[in-house]
Amino acid sequence: MSSKKPITKPSKTIEKKEVKPLMVFKKQNYMLLAISFIIVVIGFIVMGSGKGQAFDAPIKITVAPLIVLAGFALGVVSILYNPKSETPSQEE
Repeated sequence: MSSKKPITKPSKTIEKKEVKPLMVFKKQNYMLLAISFIIVVIGFIVMGSGKGQAFDAPIKITVAPLIVLAGFALGVVSILYNPKSETPSQEE
């Protein structure tokens, strides 16, 4: 004879987990991205403005591209920025 253990059914306790919405970015990231977009648009407006100025005016060929570049840099920072969570996460 073989000694078989009785088959027990698993308990039906279901743990309820918090379902968090899947958001890639936080609010701070979207705010920084919006600010960077506004800075880029301002840079292009400065680059195209100045009807009375010559084509090679210093503000058009140096300042405006630097404004656009700063806007793009802020855009990259806003994507890579990882804000601290308000509640410490407990991973087990």
